[in-house]
Amino acid sequence: MGDFNYPDVCWTTNMARHAQSRRFLQCVEDNFLMQVVEEPTRGGVLLDLILTNKEGLVKEVKVGGSLGCSDHEMVEFKILSGRSKAKSRIATLDFRRANFDLFWDLLGAIPWARVLEGKRASESWSAFKPLFFQAQDQCIPVSKKLGKRGKRPVWMSKELMRKLKGKKKVHEMWKKGLTTWEEYRNVVTACRDATRKAKACLELNLAKVIKDNKKGFFKYANSKRKTKENVGPLLSEGAVLVTGDAEKAEILSAFFTSVFSEKALPQVSHTLEDSERVWGMGDFPLVREEVVHERLGSTKVHKSMGPEGCIHVC
Repeated sequence: MGDFNYPDVCWTTNMARHAQSRRFLQCVEDNFLMQVVEEPTRGGVLLDLILTNKEGLVKEVKVGGSLGCSDHEMVEFKILSGRSKAKSRIATLDFRRANFDLFWDLLGAIPWARVLEGKRASESWSAFKPLFFQAQDQCIPVSKKLGKRGKRPVWMSKELMRKLKGKKKVHEMWKKGLTTWEEYRNVVTACRDATRKAKACLELNLAKVIKDNKKGFFKYANSKRKTKENVGPLLSEGAVLVTGDAEKAEILSAFFTSVFSEKALPQVSHTLEDSERVWGMGDFPLVREEVVHERLGSTKVHKSMGPEGCIHVC
């Protein structure tokens, strides 16, 4: 918001006489901004503007009165804040406080050869799963997920936190006259350099492992965004601009349906050689050890766990 001083702009038709004003209108359109002031604010001309990137964010815009000796009309408005987010009830494993030594001892004390003897894959998993989760409950504590406000930045290490606390103490001492301005300034400079170095190291490490851990990179990139953008207006098949959530969902669903194609299933060979190589022991397939190692080796460790508590191999 502010005095943009474009008196030749007509906000009803989005047109202007001068080239500079037209460039300003083009910039507003390119950034998907909306201007919400409708009444003139100085001498019958609309100069003071309020630009927003979300419809319905600014309400009850009133123009009238003056402040002090200003010849501009006052502009009063309300910014509608979003609803307070509900507290997360999702419990997550706190690996920082986990006792992995006890965890391995509990699992190592189980006679797995006797427990899994004579069992198939599904039966072995059914026997392994409760014992594994029982050891997990004893060794890995559970904590609730925190919001962004209560979460420490990723680059904030314990050493850097101690430096920042020390800077706060030096600042209090300087206000009481117990230290000089030069000493406080040196501490501030050291903390600033350490903070920049920690951020740079984190970003460099994320860039190095982006091929293997894309999730961590984009999580950090999204945390730097100030606002969460919604889906903008979409054009329907009839070139009509759609702004409603339900209509936009229908357009996206129709587009996804139009381009989606199911992958063709691989052709199964019916030769005797392939049948003997793949099948055996009655109606159950033979699973070779090297195949299992290959599939487990391709597991993406940065993926989230599924409902069964394990990472699925794709």
